[in-house]
Amino acid sequence: MELSKNYIPASAEDKWYQYWTEQQYFRSVPDSRPPFTIVIPPPNVTGVLHMGHTLNETVQDILVRHARMSGFNACWVPGSDHASIATESKVVNMLKDEKGIEKSQLTRAEFLKYAYEWKDKYGGIIYHQIKKLGCSVDWERVNFTMDDHYYKAVIRVFVDLYEKGLIYRGARMINWDPKAKTALSDEEVEYKELTGKLYHVKYAVVNANGDATGEFITIATQRPETIMGDTAICVNPEDERYAHLKGHFAVVPLVNRKVPVIYDTYVDKEFGTGALKVTPAHDINDYNLGLKHNLPIVDTLNDDGTLSAAAEVFVGEDRFRARKKVIAALAEQGLLVKEEEYATRLGYSQRNPDTVVEPRISTQWFVKMADMAQPALDAVVNGNVKIHPGDRFLATYKYWMENVKDWCISRQLWWGQQIPAWYDESGQFVVAETHEAALQAYAKQFGREVTTLKQDEDCLDTWFSSWLWPVEVFHGISQPGNADINYYYPTSVLVTGQDIIFFWVARMIMAGLEYKQEKPFSDVYFTGMVRDKLGRKMSKQLGNSPDLLELIDRFGADAVRFGIMISSPAGNDLLFDEASCEQGRNFNNKMWNALKLVKMWTPAENTAAPAPTFAVEWFEHRLNEVHAEVEKLFTDFRLSEALKAIYSLIWDDFCSWYLEWIKPGFEQPIDAGVYEKTIGFFERLVQLLHPFMPFVTEELYHLLRDRKAGDDLVIRQFTAPAATNSGILAEGALAKEVISSIRDVRNKNQIKPKDTIALHIETREGQSFQRIESIIAKQVNANEIGYTKDAITGAITLVVQKDKFYIVTDMQVDPAAQKAQLEKDLAYQKGFLLSVEKKLANERFMQNAKPEVVETERQKKADCEAKILAIEESLKTL
Repeated sequence: MELSKNYIPASAEDKWYQYWTEQQYFRSVPDSRPPFTIVIPPPNVTGVLHMGHTLNETVQDILVRHARMSGFNACWVPGSDHASIATESKVVNMLKDEKGIEKSQLTRAEFLKYAYEWKDKYGGIIYHQIKKLGCSVDWERVNFTMDDHYYKAVIRVFVDLYEKGLIYRGARMINWDPKAKTALSDEEVEYKELTGKLYHVKYAVVNANGDATGEFITIATQRPETIMGDTAICVNPEDERYAHLKGHFAVVPLVNRKVPVIYDTYVDKEFGTGALKVTPAHDINDYNLGLKHNLPIVDTLNDDGTLSAAAEVFVGEDRFRARKKVIAALAEQGLLVKEEEYATRLGYSQRNPDTVVEPRISTQWFVKMADMAQPALDAVVNGNVKIHPGDRFLATYKYWMENVKDWCISRQLWWGQQIPAWYDESGQFVVAETHEAALQAYAKQFGREVTTLKQDEDCLDTWFSSWLWPVEVFHGISQPGNADINYYYPTSVLVTGQDIIFFWVARMIMAGLEYKQEKPFSDVYFTGMVRDKLGRKMSKQLGNSPDLLELIDRFGADAVRFGIMISSPAGNDLLFDEASCEQGRNFNNKMWNALKLVKMWTPAENTAAPAPTFAVEWFEHRLNEVHAEVEKLFTDFRLSEALKAIYSLIWDDFCSWYLEWIKPGFEQPIDAGVYEKTIGFFERLVQLLHPFMPFVTEELYHLLRDRKAGDDLVIRQFTAPAATNSGILAEGALAKEVISSIRDVRNKNQIKPKDTIALHIETREGQSFQRIESIIAKQVNANEIGYTKDAITGAITLVVQKDKFYIVTDMQVDPAAQKAQLEKDLAYQKGFLLSVEKKLANERFMQNAKPEVVETERQKKADCEAKILAIEESLKTL
């Protein structure tokens, strides 16, 4: 068939993905092979894949495809997360904008009907993108965290943990999202460093009888809108400035409430004015002070962030508009002393990034974390679960687990698993999986029967469902002991972002150990954050996050995968530039042109001429060398380095060197044995590359030769790389260096490519060019290669490694130019030698470096010294 000028991704991608799925190559069922299992971190059902997802899914697909080709029963489970807050927010906005309906006008059942319609409409977008990217997931195993079996599993776990005393209900200070009107866990608050205002406000002092003393206490606050909730002024008992105020009171501005002056060492007398307003309803530290000193709680905020009736003034005003009005009122009454800028950290809702989180006392459901955290900490510390890269994230993981707080799991939402707590009219409750079970539990617990109980209105935190993901995607909780959970669990690798190490990774380990008495995965591979080429985090607000499908349309899926993987070492942030996708597209075309070149050749039926076997022998050893290196890099989860090694092998060693070395003359046949070997090399190369770039490699594989049914690259099994011969590899490296150096000299001396040269070699003892002579001659257009022990007069002198090369040409040679070039080379080598000697003289390097690294540096020193000697000798004889 006639091949197109360049590789056309669109013609290959849909064709091969459909073919792979029709052949059920991605389908996995338990069998006698060892399993390799990955569960996809479930993206939000309402979203689209951003570049972080693209990196994550690409890494997973690389691991899964490599395992599938390495004899494992690879199972990659896809799915999505119902994302309570994000999805409910979208549905609420849709109902308001498109139908003019408020959530408050609907019953829970009516709202959930709309939510499922939304999910059905938008939930398939991500799956479409996953297919376009080439991800080899088992589409018969799609899970959704609101699937019936999954829903029941979450409820079962809640009931079990409650019965074990690990879940409780109580009033605590929590984080509140006024926009979503729901509680948040500590981990769902993102802090931003910014410059705020500090307002200094005067509080009049009165004595125990309420009589004015004429004194004022000045406090500094960032949140004057909470002043109306103050229930005390606190000072340090060792602060002499305020010692005389014992038994006195302060008057809260605007509402004229008399509150006590209290004393506690918590207050830093050196900070600000040394006096602190205590607002227990609106600050966690104030809340703790209030508990200690039995202070009342005045909650001045409604759930939507407006001022409540308890505020007495500016009731119904948004908190930030109220702030401005409070400041104005304080100034008008002469109580505002001053304003000053102040560096601070402000917490924002992760799900509503524009919403400032409010601390709020609220009755919620909590999971006790300390007891569950310890086994999960031990599993990572003892290496049962390995983190990659461990040097960066192990300490972070340990710190969080050793300082873990109870987890607030209730959310004031309808989209999610409804909390299985059942209440009577007086507020007494029982916890049970179903209403029928609750009635029975109620009768047993309270000694009387009722006909109906009301279920808790709240739903569970999304993470409370996703922490069961590795277990319940195989129905391990809803159907304990089934064949799938017994075969696929524990899973092999978790690939995820570092930002959810606490949200998800730690909690999955806890849940796995609690419900399977086994870790959920053996390895955790943390990807870095994808940033733009200026180092900025990609976001919709900045408009710097490209559209994945648009990138695939422009460059092809393989090029996009290449572009994001070539610069993404594990755990480190990567700077994504579309230029790397162009590099991937160029790589596709390089391989495509190599295919066209090879397909142009005609194998000889028989030939008397000996085949250029060194080129074949060298490349076979080079291919085995890189294959072994790639397998080691996979073991170490250094996938970016593996791709770079394969890229260099194909682009440089195969296309730029090997194919040139074996290329027959114009309209001449190629040795049949060499041709067959070359096709075999090409097959192994695309096999090595396939996990990274699946579409182009499958296309090339099928174009290299006719295939029998079922002979597809996606399932072709790797064979272990053979041992390599370091001598042959060194000869090949020498040939490349000599050819490159002579070409460079020809270019600098303006010797045309068609002009032949004579080449004389003054070689060091023991060095032989016999096996690579013909390759060198062919590549540098030398009609003669000879050996000499003396300098050749009138020749261009060149030093490669420890050997001297004399190039004889019909052109007039300029001795001064030669001397200048040799002196330039000498200066470079001396500089390089100095840098190596400094490294070897560095005690820290010598103590910490691996022995093989030190030996490499010593060899560099010896080689450099020999080359310097050879150049100096050449300069003497010039």
